[in-house]
Amino acid sequence: MHLTRLSLTQFRNFARLDVDVPDGTVLVVGDNAQGKTSILEGIYFLATLTSFHADSDRQLVNFLEARNPVAVGRIVADYERAGRKHRLEVRIIQESTRNGVARVRKEVLLDGTKKKLGEIVGHFNAVLFLPQMMGVIEGSPGDRRRYLDLALSQVVPHYAENLSEYNKVLSQRNALLKQLADQGGDVSQLEFWDERLTLRGAEIIHNRIQAIQEIDRHAGIIHHQLTRGSEVLRLDYQPAYDPVPSPANQLSLLDIPIDRSSVSQEKIKTGFMRALEAIRREEIARGVTTIGPHRDELRFLSNGIDLGTYGSRGQVRTTMLTMKLAEVEWMQEQTGHKPVLLLDEVLAELDHARREDLLNRVGSAEQALLTTTDLNLFHSDFVKQTHVWGINQGRLVENDELGIQS
Repeated sequence: MHLTRLSLTQFRNFARLDVDVPDGTVLVVGDNAQGKTSILEGIYFLATLTSFHADSDRQLVNFLEARNPVAVGRIVADYERAGRKHRLEVRIIQESTRNGVARVRKEVLLDGTKKKLGEIVGHFNAVLFLPQMMGVIEGSPGDRRRYLDLALSQVVPHYAENLSEYNKVLSQRNALLKQLADQGGDVSQLEFWDERLTLRGAEIIHNRIQAIQEIDRHAGIIHHQLTRGSEVLRLDYQPAYDPVPSPANQLSLLDIPIDRSSVSQEKIKTGFMRALEAIRREEIARGVTTIGPHRDELRFLSNGIDLGTYGSRGQVRTTMLTMKLAEVEWMQEQTGHKPVLLLDEVLAELDHARREDLLNRVGSAEQALLTTTDLNLFHSDFVKQTHVWGINQGRLVENDELGIQS
C-alpha cells in the first residue's frame, strides 16, 4: 500500500493542499496548530471514513468554507494497492435543511465511481497514533471498543456494516424492554429481536476473539523489544457475553489468557441466545440489554499489572505505540498489504532508549508519516534518510523558512 499523492480542499485549516507523497518516511515539521495533525487525520479518514480526533464530521470542514449555505471539504488520494493504481475521493458536505438546521453527509468515489460507504472502508489501509489515543488504555471501555472496531473495520469485510446493524437492533430491543417494564405486554415479542441481536452479535464477538488473539501475538513480541525485555504485554479480552466463562469460584494463579479461538460463531450465537433467555426478567426490570458486544471490555496487562489503573505515563505511551506497530503487522498479515503508518508527536515523553528502538522500527516501514515540533528529537542519521516537509499556517513551506537544512 503506497500513497502517492494527497489533496486536501477546505479540510480543517487547509484551503488547498496538493502534494506528492514519497515512499519511505516523511517528517512533517512545524509549530503547533499549523496543520501537521490534519494531514494525518485526512489520510486516516480515507481508511475509516471517520475521525478519531474530531467529535463530529462538521468539524472537519474548513471554518471559513462552513459559513456558506453548502460547504464541501474534500480529501483526494492517489495510491497503489497490489500493483494497481487507484484514486479515492471523500466529500464531506455540510448543507442546510428546509428548517435551517445544518446537516453533514459524506460522498465517496473510487476511481471516479460513487460507492456506498460500507464498500470503501478497508480499501485503503492506515494506522494512526495520536497522543490522545492513550485514552484508549486509560479511558472508558467505550474508547477501547471504538479503537478495536476501527481496526477491525479496515480488515474484516462488512464488519462496520454488521456493527451498525447490531446497534440498530440493540436500540429497538432496548425500547421494547423499557416498554415491557413500564406498560407490560407480551414478553414473547423479544424473541424476534433476540434472534437478530444474537446473529449480529455472535459475528462481532467471533471477529473480536480472532483479532485480539492475533494482535496479541504481534504486540507481545514488539513490546518485549521496545522495553528491551523488561515487560511482557498481553491483551485481556473480557466479553460481556463470554462463550468460554471461567469456572465459578475459581481464581487463576497464572496470568494466562483464555483461548476462545476454537469456539465457532454458531456456538457463540446459541450460547448468547440462552444467556439472554436466562436473564430476561432482569433485563425487563432494568429496561436495557445487559450483555453483548456493546459492553465488551479490553484490558492491557504489563507483567500482569493493569496499565489502565496502575501504568505510568511512559508505560501507557509505549504500550499504545506497541499496539499501533502490532496493527501494522496484523493488517499486513490479514490483507497482504502493509498500511500507511501515521505517527503524531511520537517521540514525546519517551526516554532515549525507547526513542532509538522505535525509530529503528519506523525506519524500516514501507511508508510512514511522522509529525514533530522539534526536529532535534530525531537523530541526524534518521533525518538524513527521511523526506522533510515544513508546514506553516496550513501550507507547505521551503525548509529554509523553518530553519531546516535539507
